[in-house]
This record gives sequence, structure tokens and C-alpha cells, in this order.
Amino acid sequence: MARIARYLGLVVLVLGLVSLVMGSVFIFEGVQADSKVADNLRAEKVTLGLSEAQVVKGDVVDSMKEADKAAETLVEHRRAIAPTYGDALGGGRFDPTNPSHLSYAQGMNLETSMSVAVLAFGVSTVIIASGAFMVLTGVALGVTGITLFGLAKRTV
Repeated sequence: MARIARYLGLVVLVLGLVSLVMGSVFIFEGVQADSKVADNLRAEKVTLGLSEAQVVKGDVVDSMKEADKAAETLVEHRRAIAPTYGDALGGGRFDPTNPSHLSYAQGMNLETSMSVAVLAFGVSTVIIASGAFMVLTGVALGVTGITLFGLAKRTV
């Protein structure tokens, strides 16, 4: 019985170590992804949706909340041109020489970019949370493995 408890303790410790390593990698990769998205947004110097005070201060869109606000602002601006893409085209085809068509298409493109940034921030947050859960699970498994080893020694 003590031998089984030792082997089980070893298996649980190994699983705990694997969980700690994987969790740490998830956290590192999530933080890196979040940082990369924020850096890319800062490089574009988007200020849409920020207050005048923020713009004067030199702030730019570089967070999930700000990117979401910028996307919402772009939707409002785009819908001021036309409520839908079909309405913007007036039943015809896209004409890149038509300023209204071009503005509408550019608005859709910018809105999509901000929405992708929001999605990327969300995914990186989920990755970080998953990593934190893996680390906590690894600690719990480690404590369980050590406890099993301790019990195995007492029963010998």
C-alpha cells in the first residue's frame, strides 16, 4: 500500500509540475500578446473615442475599453454616411472613385481593425486566466503529491 501511495504521489507531483510549467507559459504568452496588441495600437496613434483632455495629454487608444469605444464611434460615423453597406452603394456596385463609397469602406475597415483589437485583448485575457488556473492547479497537485509521499512514509 505504501508503495502505491509513493507512485501515486510521484505521478501527482509530475502532473503538478507540468501544470505549473504550462500555466507559466500561458501567462507569459498572454501577457506578450496583450502587450503586442497595445504596442501596435500605440504605433497607429488612434485617438478616436478619447476625450479632448486625453488627446491633449498625448494619450492614444491602447486598451480593450478604448478600442471598443473607437469601434463604436466608427460605427456612428459610418452610419451617418449610410445605414448599411447596401444603402451606401445605392443598389449599385462599389465605385472607388465615389468619395461616399470610399469613406464608407474605409470606415468599415477601421471599425474591423478596432474590433479585432478588442477580440485580441479578450483572447489574451482568457489565456492569462487559463494560465493562472493551471498554476493554481499545479500548486494543489504538488501539495497533494507531497502529502501522499508523507503518508507513504508513515505507513512503512
